[in-house]
Amino acid sequence: MNEVTGITLKQAWTYGGPLMWVLAGLSVIALAVIFYLLVAHRRGALAPRTLVSDVFSRLQAKDYGEARRLCDRRPCAFGMLVLAALDAVRGTASGVKPPVSQAIETAGAHAAERLQASVDWLADLAAIAPLVGLLGTVLGMFQAFGGIANDLAANARPVVLAQGVSQAIVTTVFGLAISIPCLAFHALLRRRTAKRVAGLESLAVDLEKAFA
Repeated sequence: MNEVTGITLKQAWTYGGPLMWVLAGLSVIALAVIFYLLVAHRRGALAPRTLVSDVFSRLQAKDYGEARRLCDRRPCAFGMLVLAALDAVRGTASGVKPPVSQAIETAGAHAAERLQASVDWLADLAAIAPLVGLLGTVLGMFQAFGGIANDLAANARPVVLAQGVSQAIVTTVFGLAISIPCLAFHALLRRRTAKRVAGLESLAVDLEKAFA
């Protein structure tokens, strides 16, 4: 890859063996998850300002039908809270549904749980990647010492040992190279998600007042 490592990416890939494909797949999944979370957990995606403003205007006018249509057209976490409240209002008259405040609280808990669970995908990837690298380390060392034990040519033993050690080092490095960014983004997105959940809780309080 450069003068420090002394090997190219192609050589490192060859040394790593079949497990490099597994690590490559994990890296692609990690990138996809990171980009998804950065987009899906935006404030504008969870509670669009225009939707929030329009819905509260409709609720103040007691136009529940239009408020429902607005939320159906723009599915989001805030819309889930509103729809749960509207369902509760519709059912309360017949004594079927729980109070509005309880319906909002339940929907908010489900939304928060989904948001936090999606961020935990990165923690899972951060745990799996180094374990795959560790598996490569074990297999590499097994290959190295197994090759030496079966090799009768003394001059060839360093070569056999080097191949196994190379696999051990390369897979470990690539596993950590995937795990470290995943952990960093997990910490960042976990904090951002906590802020988003707090924002939804504030909107939930406002919704309860709007239906009071």
